[in-house]
Amino acid sequence: MAGFLFFWHGSQKILGFPPFELPPGAPPPPAFIIWTAGLIELVGGLLVMIGLFTAPAAFVSSGLMAAAYWMAHGLKAPLPIQNGGELSVLYCFVFLYIAARGDGPLSVGGGRST
Repeated sequence: MAGFLFFWHGSQKILGFPPFELPPGAPPPPAFIIWTAGLIELVGGLLVMIGLFTAPAAFVSSGLMAAAYWMAHGLKAPLPIQNGGELSVLYCFVFLYIAARGDGPLSVGGGRST
C-alpha cells in the first residue's frame, strides 16, 4: 500500500494525473525537485508495490523522504505534528523497514535470492 500511494505522488508530478494544485500564493517547486522526486516516487513506488528490487527501491525512497522532510518541514518547528512533516516521516520509516525486510514471499521478486 505504501508503494501504491507513493506511486501516485510521482504520477502527479511527472504525468500530471491526478491534477495537482498548489495552495494560493505558493510558489511552484523548482523543476529539478519535481523531476528528481517525481521519478523516484513513480519508479520507486511501482517497484515497491509489485515487489521487484524492493530493498534498493525502498532504500532510495526512504532517503528521498528524509531529504524532503529536512528541505520542506524540519526547520519550521521541532515536531512533525507542528511542521506538517508527518507524511514524510512516516514514508521515510516505512520504506526503511521495507528496505531492511526486502521482497515478500508473494512479490514478483520473492523467488530471487538477494
